[in-house]
Amino acid sequence: MIELDGSYKEGGGQILRTALALSTLMNEPFEISDIRKNRPQPGLKNQHLFCVRALEKLCSAKIENAFLGSDNLRYFPGKICEYCGWF
Repeated sequence: MIELDGSYKEGGGQILRTALALSTLMNEPFEISDIRKNRPQPGLKNQHLFCVRALEKLCSAKIENAFLGSDNLRYFPGKICEYCGWF
C-alpha cells in the first residue's frame, strides 16, 4: 500500500484528488494521512468526499475513514465498471 502525506507542500486537497485518480487507474491502494493539515479547517471537506463517493460507485472501491473532517483515509480501488462506457 502506498502511503502519502496530505500535508506535503501546500497541503490542500489536490494531493488527495490526484491520488484517487491514479490509484483507481493503476488499481493500487493507498493511505493518506494529515489531509489538509496546513489549512484553517483541516480534514476532508464535502468536495473531497464527493470525489471519494463517486469513485466508490465507479469501481466498487473499499474506503476507510471517509467522513467530514477526517484527517486520514484508506482507499482500495476495485475494477472500473465496464458499463460506464469510459474504458
